[in-house]
Amino acid sequence: MSLLRPFLALAPPPTLAPRLAVPPYDVVSSAEARAFARGKPESFFRVSRPEVDLPEGVDEHAEEVYARGQENLALFRARGWLLPDARPCFRLYRQRMGEHVQTGVVACASVAAYRDGRIKRHELTRADKEDDRTRHIDALGANDEPVFLTYRARPEVDRRVQALGARPPEVDFSSEDGVRHTVWRVEGADADALASALGGVSTLYIADGHHRSAAAARVQELHPGGGEQDWFLAVVFPHDQMQILPYHRVVRDLGGLSPEAFLARVQERFDVTPAGRAEPEGRHAFGMYLDGRWRRLRARPGTWPETPTGALDVSILQENLLGPVLGIGDPRRDERIGFVGGIRGTGELASRVDRGVDRVAFALWPTSLDELIAISDAGEIMPPKSTWFEPKLRSGLFLHPFDAA
Repeated sequence: MSLLRPFLALAPPPTLAPRLAVPPYDVVSSAEARAFARGKPESFFRVSRPEVDLPEGVDEHAEEVYARGQENLALFRARGWLLPDARPCFRLYRQRMGEHVQTGVVACASVAAYRDGRIKRHELTRADKEDDRTRHIDALGANDEPVFLTYRARPEVDRRVQALGARPPEVDFSSEDGVRHTVWRVEGADADALASALGGVSTLYIADGHHRSAAAARVQELHPGGGEQDWFLAVVFPHDQMQILPYHRVVRDLGGLSPEAFLARVQERFDVTPAGRAEPEGRHAFGMYLDGRWRRLRARPGTWPETPTGALDVSILQENLLGPVLGIGDPRRDERIGFVGGIRGTGELASRVDRGVDRVAFALWPTSLDELIAISDAGEIMPPKSTWFEPKLRSGLFLHPFDAA
């Protein structure tokens, strides 16, 4: 069975797309989604974060929230804010963020391939988040947000995408964060040719969207017997166009240590020197902000295992400092540790420490795509918050409805 196929999408009219499309559901809080949707009846948050239409304080996982999402999707379709494709197609989705450009193919990905490991994962999922996405997708009867997939770049796919992207686009706008979003529809003979090129891709890797992927598999279990639930919405990008930013760490206290005792413990595993800048110069080096000063930490060879996961900088920091020195054994659950996406910059780290929100901050070098693929291929699991992909996929530009004829 193929990994990817064209499908009958729901999509907004091109003139409405800039007002309807929103950031992904999981990068905004409920309050932020409410503010974003205020005064915009067509905001897609009314589908992806339907609590924005209910009183403040409502439990985001209440049955009425999922029911409102279903009602709002039906309303969007009835009002023509989301229109069905006349025939199955792919789409190209290009994002430009400053000098960075990435172009992916919008397609349906196989749940069977996810189950048998041809679509590989690198992250553990949380049961509560899986439950939420399963209930949400099943209530909507659609995948409303795509999974972010990547593959080892193939010249034949690159050539095909480049040629198709030279035509006038269907949708082209810049969002409030300055990212430009451009979409082309690919159908008929062009879709057949693109499908043939993509047929050479034997393995896909989840970059972002592990909970959406797991939820898609659970929704399929609820509706056995074949149908659109056998597929989930995805955008697939070649690995050499992806951009990963670092995922920094902040810690609320020094675990009962004085600054002097803390530094002494750190120096047992790291070379520590003053630093003129926050950002590390490369792998296995870290920026540490403490008491108004940046320091450079360099991990000493031999202090980490030479395995795909063990050699990750996030693993080195966890196993050599956060765990043994600060007592943070499980970063997934310990409330003393926080994570700051690289898009917010290292200035946010210093600000949090200077304001007393946190006691110490660590700036990391970003995980690479080669590291992500090696870990996935080895069947290993990354520590939490190892990657921050930018730009984020915009939600609402295309949906995969299960009732497509």
